[in-house]
Amino acid sequence: MKHELEGQLRAGRPTHVEDATTPEPPADDDIRVDPGGPVPPPGEDREQARAAAEADALRLELARHLERTAFPADRQRLLDVLEQHNAPDPVLEAARKLPQGGEYTNVTEVVEALGGKPTG
Repeated sequence: MKHELEGQLRAGRPTHVEDATTPEPPADDDIRVDPGGPVPPPGEDREQARAAAEADALRLELARHLERTAFPADRQRLLDVLEQHNAPDPVLEAARKLPQGGEYTNVTEVVEALGGKPTG
């Protein structure tokens, strides 16, 4: 038995695929399940949850396209960096809604300036 498992023990992972035990990674077009839990009840709680989810999604997309060296930045600098990194149109549109004259030190401040709730 030790001889049979030697390769797996050294690798720290299965050394061959077994359909029944090794899951495949999700495909790019698979529907992603929200890890936030069950659907909130209708009403104000649902709207707050939706707004929080949208703010988190925007924060994630901005973080994917803005490196730390982009900060501190104003609206125009953020737009320039996002365009250089080929950010998707919804992210560019959100950045265009930032007020003129503001200066941001991180992605969270950008999302808060767009009306998102602070995290934590």
